[in-house]
Amino acid sequence: MTEQQIIEGIRQGDESAFRELVDQYQQMVVNVCNRFVHNRDDALDLSQDVFIKAYHSIDRFRGTSRISTWLYRIAVNHSLNFIRDKKRRNIFSSLDVLFDHSGSSPVERAADNGEEAQEQMERKENNNRVYQALESLPKKQRVALTLNKLEDLPYKQVAEIMDISVSETGVLINRAKKKLQKKLAENIKKA
Repeated sequence: MTEQQIIEGIRQGDESAFRELVDQYQQMVVNVCNRFVHNRDDALDLSQDVFIKAYHSIDRFRGTSRISTWLYRIAVNHSLNFIRDKKRRNIFSSLDVLFDHSGSSPVERAADNGEEAQEQMERKENNNRVYQALESLPKKQRVALTLNKLEDLPYKQVAEIMDISVSETGVLINRAKKKLQKKLAENIKKA
């Protein structure tokens, strides 16, 4: 099916057209969501929500861009909303971890597993530093950098997804890289 046939089919309530949309773009949407939320299970859940949103808003698809660009926009916005909501929930879950009644702290449990646990903790800590530095960037810079560097999309496609010019995309990515390098350098000095 062509993109136009898929869109028209969905508008007419054709389930096979919707299945075709999901089949063609599900992996892309899951990958985009995963790049932002860093959790495969959450990304899978978010991708389902993205396709439901696309289905319900198919009449608003203007056809001025490709379906993939439209789905990218929905996936990015949905992922950013998820992150914002999750930050609010994390305050309470952090308190739950502190008051865990299992009898052992996370540090004690990790010590039981020896050197392997130490390596895993260091790797996780390094990843967390990068993700925290990335999360501290302004929203537009974070989105542009994530799409370009982690999703490996060219500036032109990032510009389409973000609905900005290609030159603005380049500026956002360059500023994001500089800020990210500075934050990571600061973290290394603190460690």
